[in-house]
Formats: sequence, structure tokens, C-alpha cells
Amino acid sequence: MHLSIISPVYNGEFILHELIERIHLVVEPLNHDFEIILVDDFSPDRSWETIENLVAKFPKVRGIKLSRNFGQHYAITAGLDNAKGEWVVVMDCDLQDLPEEIPNLYAKAQEGNDVVLARRIIRKDGFFKKLSSKLFYRTLAWLTGSQQDESIANFGIYHKKVIVEIVKMRESIRYFPTMVRWVGFKQTSISVNHGANEDRKSSYNFKRLFNLALDIILAYSDKPLRLTVKLGFVVSFSGFLFALFTFIKYLNGDIIVKGYASLIISLWLLAGFILMTLGIVGLYVGKTFEGVKNRPIYIVEKTTE
Repeated sequence: MHLSIISPVYNGEFILHELIERIHLVVEPLNHDFEIILVDDFSPDRSWETIENLVAKFPKVRGIKLSRNFGQHYAITAGLDNAKGEWVVVMDCDLQDLPEEIPNLYAKAQEGNDVVLARRIIRKDGFFKKLSSKLFYRTLAWLTGSQQDESIANFGIYHKKVIVEIVKMRESIRYFPTMVRWVGFKQTSISVNHGANEDRKSSYNFKRLFNLALDIILAYSDKPLRLTVKLGFVVSFSGFLFALFTFIKYLNGDIIVKGYASLIISLWLLAGFILMTLGIVGLYVGKTFEGVKNRPIYIVEKTTE
């Protein structure tokens, strides 16, 4: 198998047929030896029935249905685990990742690159999605100390040796772009056009974006713990200075009645800091506990094979 094209599917009932036809149109001139893997992430619509119909019509299409909604990056992992191609393309099913860009990605890969990422020139997303994406990537870059580009997501082409190393990473928190950066190899990017959303509602609301960001930060960065330690030193040093100042005033006889306000403020600040510290440590302990359970990353309910 020369080329595998993987697409996680969620609410794709009315767009999958167009997706498959457009992929066939642009990929067949490149190489007839390819497969298309559609991973249904327990979509609430009739996406799976659509996939089954497409498999019957297009022999190159394979379908995988997960037992529940695990999330986009877990669905991508299911596709990667089943990919047979020397080159693997990962793309969303909503046609914002344009199939017509696959030949450009493939051509760039043939220049000796192991990974070619698609950099979206003008993102055709709503204001909230673009703003939240920019904030997310900048925060992630600051916390992980690595370069992040909000114009690059999952869309790209990857050599089999890159995919093999990513598949070996079985941690419970999955985020495909960060995993690609971590494994290394020769990586580059090209500018691509971004498809219009056409009023399709994104499955990522604010709550899901926040939880995804929190999971990624906890999985790929210990900077929150380091910041907590630094903040603890600042609070401790400030407390020492305040105590020294108070003691000097006491020796000079300037303190007659002990201050109620300063006592309450100090207690609330210290209590809040302690609770925040315990919360951060608790999140890391919780994620560690989740990881040592060694549960499967995803569960396949059925396939079309």
C-alpha cells in the first residue's frame, strides 16, 4: 500500500460522499495504490450508515466505528493503528482540509521530507474559534517551551517511519500535532488554502476546548508545578518581609492594637495559595492515576472488513 488517507468522522453524514469523491479525483492520478480510512467517533447522526454505503460503492474505503465518543485525536490514533500505506495523510472530514491540497503535500514530501504540514493561509473559521485557537496555542507554547503555530493542525502527510514511532506512544492523553513535533524527523510545511465552514457547527465548544487545553498542558508540561514553586517562594519571601516589618514596629512601640484587616487578608491569601497548589498537584496526580490504569486508548465497536 502506497498511500493511506485517514479522516476522523463526527457529524459527517452529509459531507462524506463529497469528501470521498474529491479524494479519489485528486489521488488516483498520483497513485492507484491507496486506501481511505474513515473512523466514526460515535457520531450522533447517520455517519456510520453513510460509511457503510461508501464502502460498498468505493472499494478503497475502509470504515472503523468506535464504541463511544473518545475524541478526535483518539479517532486519529485508531486510523493510524490500521494504516498500511508508506505515506499517511491525516485530514478532517468537514472539507475545511481541502483534498485538492493532497498532491501539493505529496510533491513536497518527495523532496526528501518525512513530514509535510499544511499551514492554512487564511483560516475560514468563526471569530470565536480563531481567537480561542490563537490563545490556546500561545499558552501551550509558553507552558511547554516549544514553538506552536495556530495555522497548523492535523492536516499533513507523514512517512510510515514517523507514524510507526507515533503509534508506539500509548499515553492516555492524545494530541496528534504535539506528538508529531515530539518524534522529530525532517519536517517542513507548505501554505494551503482553507475550505469554508459552510455554517457547519464545530463539535468543539468552549468547555471541550478548555478541557482539551488542560489535558494537553498537564500531559506535555510541568511548568504549572514550577510556577507554583516560584509563586510559593514569592509568597514566603513577602511574608518574611511583612513579619520583619511588623516586628520592627513592635520594638519601636508603634503597634498598640493588633490589626484585624491584615490578619484576615494574610489568612485568605495563604489559604487561597495553598488550595491552588493542592489543586494543581491533584490534577497531575489524577492524570498519573488515569495513565497507570492502562486502559485501552479507544475501543472499536465494528469495522467494515
